[in-house]
Amino acid sequence: MKVLIIEDDVVIAQALADYLAKWQLEAVILKDFLQVLEEVQSQQPHLILLDINLPYFNGYHWCSEIRKFSQVPIIFISSMNDKMDMIMAMQLGGDDFISKPLDMTLTLSKIQALLRRSYEFTEPQVAALNRLTYEDLVLDRLQAKLLYQGHEIDLTHTELQILQVLFQAQPAFASRQTILDACWQNDQFIDDNTLAVNMTRIRKKLRPYALDTWLQTKKNHGYALRKEA
Repeated sequence: MKVLIIEDDVVIAQALADYLAKWQLEAVILKDFLQVLEEVQSQQPHLILLDINLPYFNGYHWCSEIRKFSQVPIIFISSMNDKMDMIMAMQLGGDDFISKPLDMTLTLSKIQALLRRSYEFTEPQVAALNRLTYEDLVLDRLQAKLLYQGHEIDLTHTELQILQVLFQAQPAFASRQTILDACWQNDQFIDDNTLAVNMTRIRKKLRPYALDTWLQTKKNHGYALRKEA
């Protein structure tokens, strides 16, 4: 599935593209803000992330113009979070609204939910939208399982949220605070001690497949998913 990112902050745009790529979503970043309509027609995206504050013309203008020839799902992204801004976005043809600073987990959830509502997916496509991979290891969010060479490892909801952060961060380390924040954002209220307990449980589940060494810990850095050399 292709997502067109219309965002003039290059750092935010690239961060979005990199994050979506980890979820097997093709992200295209718009470069010329005078060629919005031409790019939409050329790229034929399945969904558009549209910033409100843009050079030349704002996102409201472009949304109205796009709606003259396309019903592609549009999610507005903006630093403005006033209720009237959200209402205007919806009235002009937007399908959803996300406020900056962006919560990547929430952004992904809204994108996936809107894609599911807007298109008919085959079972393999649904599975692809909910899977992360690292080497031969697959994290299936839909089933809350780790898949490895024909084996299935069941996960609790908290273990799933922790591993999602590690899959998205790899090969870099994810700090303890990053993991705790991600769990809190997903209604899993855990503290540092609970995180340590869950890490021990995950390692125990990975041990029968000789994967426990892939879950690495580094002082002052946090945790990482890394295959041993």
